[in-house]
Amino acid sequence: MSFSVDRSPDFRADLKEQAGWYIEQGGFGLAERYLSAVSGTLARLARHPFSGRPRMFRAAGLSGLRSVVVARPFDTHLVFYRVEGKTIEVVRVMHGARDLPRRLRQAPAAD
Repeated sequence: MSFSVDRSPDFRADLKEQAGWYIEQGGFGLAERYLSAVSGTLARLARHPFSGRPRMFRAAGLSGLRSVVVARPFDTHLVFYRVEGKTIEVVRVMHGARDLPRRLRQAPAAD
């Protein structure tokens, strides 16, 4: 059984920002590989929605989040999501070395 995947506006903004960074750093081919890795990760989540790690953040707005590592070679990035019924709500995607509790509460592209 496959769950539906709902991508939030913040997730879309994060994805666009990161793909733009990869274009600047390595060209369109690298950005396409990144987008493909994220897409594959979301497809895997649709089949196995509880495979991600439950996260325990103190901020109320972050409760119920899970994270999963993006497919290699972009495995320093994490997809954050919630399972709501038969839907996976994809909330954000970002580098795992960030200050995650702070960054997850900020609008995309804020540092």
